[in-house]
Amino acid sequence: MSHPQPAGTPDATGSADLGDLTVLNPATEEVVAVVPAADAAAVDRAVTRATAAQTRWAALAPTDRARLLRRYADTVDTHVEELAALEVREAGHLPGNARWEAGNARDLLLYAAGGVERLTGRQIPVPGGWDVTFQEPLGVVGVIAPWNFPMPIAAWGAFPALAAGNAVVLKPAETTPLTALRLAELALDAGLPEHLFQVLPGHGRVAGRALVDHPGVAKIVFTGSTRTGREVMERCARQIKRVTLELGGKSPNIVFADADLKAAADPFSFLDNSGQDCCARTRVLVQESVYDEVADHLARELAAVVVGDPTDPATTMGPLISRQQVERVRSFVPDDAPALRGGAPDGPGFWFPPTVLTGERPDSAAAREEIFGPVAVLLPFTDEQDAIRLADDTPYGLSGSVWTRDLGRALRVTQAVRAGNLSVNSHSSVRYWTPFGGYRQSGVGRELGPDALTAFTETKNVFISTEGPAQ
Repeated sequence: MSHPQPAGTPDATGSADLGDLTVLNPATEEVVAVVPAADAAAVDRAVTRATAAQTRWAALAPTDRARLLRRYADTVDTHVEELAALEVREAGHLPGNARWEAGNARDLLLYAAGGVERLTGRQIPVPGGWDVTFQEPLGVVGVIAPWNFPMPIAAWGAFPALAAGNAVVLKPAETTPLTALRLAELALDAGLPEHLFQVLPGHGRVAGRALVDHPGVAKIVFTGSTRTGREVMERCARQIKRVTLELGGKSPNIVFADADLKAAADPFSFLDNSGQDCCARTRVLVQESVYDEVADHLARELAAVVVGDPTDPATTMGPLISRQQVERVRSFVPDDAPALRGGAPDGPGFWFPPTVLTGERPDSAAAREEIFGPVAVLLPFTDEQDAIRLADDTPYGLSGSVWTRDLGRALRVTQAVRAGNLSVNSHSSVRYWTPFGGYRQSGVGRELGPDALTAFTETKNVFISTEGPAQ
């Protein structure tokens, strides 16, 4: 069976229609907004404006840049409910999740602002003089953000780049441009210089490609599918342009027999955001002796999931982003596939029931490819080495969980599994103060954490001789 390319980890290639962007409410299919799409000329103008703004921004004292970013954070804070409401309408997120996302953008601004005055170089001992390093901004940074978490992931690229002294041109996903546009407006309201943070909605194959190819853009931060990330990297390589790529995932949830099975087999480890999360634990690897117990638990939990309109307080899982995404997910789940299934609404909206496939081989497409929907596979393993082998049996290496009461085993397994973000007895993956990124085809580079600003700088080394000129 062939499967369409995942729309998210969102693809920058855009849709077949290259007109204006029509934003739909995924729960109702009603039109929320129609947004003009930027073309290549608009990208060129934006980069030219950003270049001038960046020069002025970098010349500000670090204390002044930090103060403006803190003021921006305060402005976002006063608009958290507005931003969350936009996220619910354009992305179909549950209100609580959307509030967290807006708060995450605010908190990252504060964290990045704290790094501005601490972005220091080093003094390195050398004979015959002094050697010092400086961390200098790159210039203009292009950020291409996805639709699955429009606010926080846009912020992860844009805000540390701004704090490091760069200008940012952000292209949001075609289906979710509204929160990004509002964040840019709030930046101006907070007093950030005009043109320093610009948002250009547009199609990936036009605006996204123009941003990647523009010689005035020093770095591209892209979150999306591995296929499109590969194209972005290839195009950037022609100019030796820096990249940070956060790409696909097929994350394992390794459940040993001695674990807290109910906590380990929490279905929202792969159902959060309707499974549209590259860190979703969609490969539930369970030790054979407790396989049936975990399957019974998951069957009960899936039956209790309430899929529906995010604005209904009873809803615990919302819609997928688009009809295209529903069809992609459906292509992995034949009607006669052995599975544990929940329910989903009929009628308007992009719905898919929460599903756990129980008859998959470890090498099947559903077990190895990123589905990006509310679908997991349940696979048995025999022992620790078998669990590690299965965990690494995908092209990806983004995140995962290990559940056991044996501390030694937890340390051995987390050291052995090749993934960038692992948690023990937890399903947590992302904090703005710790690094985030993947191994292998899950990406290049790291976002967030103490070194986030450094990723948007060049290191300059300067040697100063203390010896007099030769006689």
